[in-house]
Amino acid sequence: MKTVSVTRDEATREWYIVDLDGLTVGRAAARIASVLRGKHKPSFTPNADTGDFVVAVNADRIVFTGNKWKDKVYYRHSNYPGGLREERAEEVREKYSERILENAVAGMLPKTPLGRRLLRKLKVYRGAEHPHAAQQPRPLTID
Repeated sequence: MKTVSVTRDEATREWYIVDLDGLTVGRAAARIASVLRGKHKPSFTPNADTGDFVVAVNADRIVFTGNKWKDKVYYRHSNYPGGLREERAEEVREKYSERILENAVAGMLPKTPLGRRLLRKLKVYRGAEHPHAAQQPRPLTID
């Protein structure tokens, strides 16, 4: 038997939709990262973009376990001296609820140009509406 390496051009792309209402951040991010990477397919190739697109809706209703809404801190830096900024998870949820899932998924993807390309296939929306109905996304189950 020969091992088949699928290139980016030969890969077939699907669209999936995930309703984040009541889902835990880590569990949802792990499943989404796996689908973006293409690990759910038999033709998975580690060095190529063979994954699918994921549309995540209701990002403002995602859940952390424990006291993470108060204890978890997100850091960002402006690249100027003294430019380190920190925000609690509950502050991020009020302003930019999409960033919570985007940061969690980005942490589970490779820190390479391939990982950045994979992250562009993730579309996260705060509410239930999204502009990707024409792609006819299939529901993605998260256990």
